[in-house]
Amino acid sequence: MPEPPPATSLDKALQSLPHGPAFRFLDRITSLEPGVSVTASYSVRGDEAFLEGHFPGSPLLPGVILVEALAQAAGIAAQAGLTPPLQNLRLTAIRSAKILGSAVPGETLEIKAHITGRLGGLIQAEGEIHRTGTMERLLGAQIVLAGTEPATVDP
Repeated sequence: MPEPPPATSLDKALQSLPHGPAFRFLDRITSLEPGVSVTASYSVRGDEAFLEGHFPGSPLLPGVILVEALAQAAGIAAQAGLTPPLQNLRLTAIRSAKILGSAVPGETLEIKAHITGRLGGLIQAEGEIHRTGTMERLLGAQIVLAGTEPATVDP
């Protein structure tokens, strides 16, 4: 199993994503094989703005946020080691997704993404999300990310 990257690697990996800190659903990378796979975690704090209305008094992490967390993890796996990284990387397709559960404040999620194909700026990935420490699968999905390859300059 690949070693956990140092904290500075997480910062660099997160910078390869187009999201600002308020919309990142990864707190920590526990393993990374650049261009191949990543395992990350996200702790549901309870103070996330979207939980205020989903649902008042009984907050649940929305299923679409689970899909987004998987897409962010796949983006990190795909971009790691790529120099220069793709520009404007976005989630462009959800090929299949099964949302089997949700998480509540105080729970930590384990997010695993594996790159299954690549063609230019298109990246296919699959992955799953579990509650940390359990085999309870909350999400399984196949997704497609797309980005723009940086222009090359002839010397």
